Amino acid sequence: MFKKSLIAVMAASALALTACGGGTQAAPSGGADKKIVMGFAQVGAESGWRTANTKSVQESAKTAGIDLKFSDAQQKQENQIKAIRSYIQQKVDVIAFSPVVESGWDTVLKEAKDAKIPVILTDRAVDSADKSLYKTFLGSDFVLEGKKAGEWLVAESKSATDTVNIVEIQGTTGSAPANDRKQGFEEAIKADPKLKIIASQSGDFTRSGGKQVMEAFLKNNADIDVVFAHNDDEGLGAIEAIEAAGKVPGKDIKIITIDAVKDGMTALSAGKINYIVECSPLLGTQLMDLAKKVLAGETVPERVVTEETTFTQEQATKALPTRQY
Repeated sequence: MFKKSLIAVMAASALALTACGGGTQAAPSGGADKKIVMGFAQVGAESGWRTANTKSVQESAKTAGIDLKFSDAQQKQENQIKAIRSYIQQKVDVIAFSPVVESGWDTVLKEAKDAKIPVILTDRAVDSADKSLYKTFLGSDFVLEGKKAGEWLVAESKSATDTVNIVEIQGTTGSAPANDRKQGFEEAIKADPKLKIIASQSGDFTRSGGKQVMEAFLKNNADIDVVFAHNDDEGLGAIEAIEAAGKVPGKDIKIITIDAVKDGMTALSAGKINYIVECSPLLGTQLMDLAKKVLAGETVPERVVTEETTFTQEQATKALPTRQY
């Protein structure tokens, strides 16, 4: 009798579940509580900005409940491609990466697309005619950053009567921020024919690179008025070279940088840098939100631009006590 009652109860329960559309059969693969797995291929750890960016991604993934598989490419494209292929083999849910350079990604991105793994670009874009290879790009408008730097210099140099000699310390050759910041800066300074770029070389976004390039500039150019460095770390390296040459950074040679990391802001507050255009590394929260939306089948914008500002010496001094990076 007990057996018959038990069978009847089980049959009724199964019927109820089927009628409601419930039960494990209707749940997504791995269950409704399955964690999203993200493969993230980082450029490297070339600057204070990048370190803060990595921390933001890692902490935001933890907060969002996303399982993050992280790799450091050490600024080598081949390492990033290897990492992305590894993520494809591991069948992660979504891939995000900040490309070392703009070109040469179509093949591996096609592999991800064929595997039905969506890709999100962060911080840096790729130069590809096929926009279907990635879902969205999250990051700054690098051209605008360069323009802001150039516009400040145009305003600052209004009263100058002689030629203003500028040296440019570029970022990593072929990278989106280096290409775009150069373009934006050059577009802005065209407004004043007195402003001349007399030398331009890559410092690879590093402090040591900025110092080496600035040392060469000082050796080969007797009259330098302004340094435009593509990031704070290069500008901080330039400061070391300028001081070693017996000159005063910020006075004898004006310095403009991009990023606004704590070390750069400290130098700006001390008057060693004259102007900084912000480029926020805190992209983690937005990245996790975008990943969830993409995997839920929601439509996301092709480009998500971060909101950023600029800093003078006075503004840097005020902002420093609460600076997160």
